[in-house]
Amino acid sequence: MPEIQTIEAEIAPMFSADAIRYGDLLFVSGCIPADIDGNIVERGDLGGQMRRALENMRTVLEAAGTDFSHLIKTTVFVTDISRKPETYPVRTEFFGDRPPASTMVEVTQCSGGPDVLIEIDAIAAIPAT
Repeated sequence: MPEIQTIEAEIAPMFSADAIRYGDLLFVSGCIPADIDGNIVERGDLGGQMRRALENMRTVLEAAGTDFSHLIKTTVFVTDISRKPETYPVRTEFFGDRPPASTMVEVTQCSGGPDVLIEIDAIAAIPAT
């Protein structure tokens, strides 16, 4: 049976592990649009906040030895699902022509407070080395 391994990345501290590795799978905790000091960035700009959340996710993926090309599934939590089209260009920027399976859910508030418009968690594969 694979060992459960905690992954810590150089991002603002979260309330849980940044990610958990189990065998060849990585379970990434919800990433929010915070800078390294925990300040929420791009207030009011859903696309800008998504970009920052995915930049934080990239840091976590790299700390575990993987990247966006190995992303299997994301869950995107937004506070206003009617703004979903604002996320399309950012998805293309990060995922290219092979996006992961994805679910988007509207929530009343994301972790990080009322200025956080989006939070994204993920499951990724870790390639063999």
